[in-house]
Amino acid sequence: MPEVDALPEAVTGAVLPGELLALTLGGIVVLILLLYSVRIVKEYERAVVFRLGRVVGTKGPGVVIIIPIIDRATIIDLRIHTVDVPRQRIITRDNVEVSVDAVVYYRVQDPLKAVLTVRNYHLAVTMLAQTVLRDVIGKSELDDLLTRRDELNKELQRILDELTDPWGIKVTAVTIKEVVLPEGMVRAMARQAEAERWRRAKVIEAEGERQAARILTEAAQLYEEHPAALRLRELQTLIEVAKEKNMVIFYPIGLGAESATHAALGIVGGQLGRSSKKNQ
Repeated sequence: MPEVDALPEAVTGAVLPGELLALTLGGIVVLILLLYSVRIVKEYERAVVFRLGRVVGTKGPGVVIIIPIIDRATIIDLRIHTVDVPRQRIITRDNVEVSVDAVVYYRVQDPLKAVLTVRNYHLAVTMLAQTVLRDVIGKSELDDLLTRRDELNKELQRILDELTDPWGIKVTAVTIKEVVLPEGMVRAMARQAEAERWRRAKVIEAEGERQAARILTEAAQLYEEHPAALRLRELQTLIEVAKEKNMVIFYPIGLGAESATHAALGIVGGQLGRSSKKNQ
């Protein structure tokens, strides 16, 4: 009889296969819940946590614990985003059709506003940048678009920053990449530039002639006051022309300028005499 009573005790102390399977499944479920409840938020990210549809707050960076099924987390990247605005065909203020594309740089300043205010803030910034680009370029003239591009970039950045501030978005910079002009306008601008260069050349040439005329007038007045200097200049010119040995020069001398000629010849003779002494 004692041996018969010991058998049920041994059987009741052992773990049944069904209970082992239940424990295994329970451990797996707990492990899965732990994996889903732990989130790793990076340094440049923030997690906006919702609990049963209501906002709990912004968490991160680091390890964030959420309740599975009850909590839901939206990860927001705080780094600078780049928006490539597609090329827009715009008519400027002076009725010139141009094609303009731009690049917008922005970052999320308030993750909570970015999640609660706008559904897709990246798409919203892209669409808004296209509209603002068309408005600003449409109010500008072609010359301003080509020469005042930095000022237009600052104006675009200011307008976009004011419009996206309620979304928790900070627009850091806007850059107009390229302005494409019609072929006819390019040819017209080339002709205009060529005409401007010709105008400058003619003005410079006329200015040179005016300065030369002023200097010649002063020289004529000086020669009028000193006739010997004029004769000396004539003789100097003859000496320079006489270097060509195969030329015959006929030079008439006025009858009323004998004294000036003799004075000039005396000066030249003195110079030639000094030069001959030096050569000896």
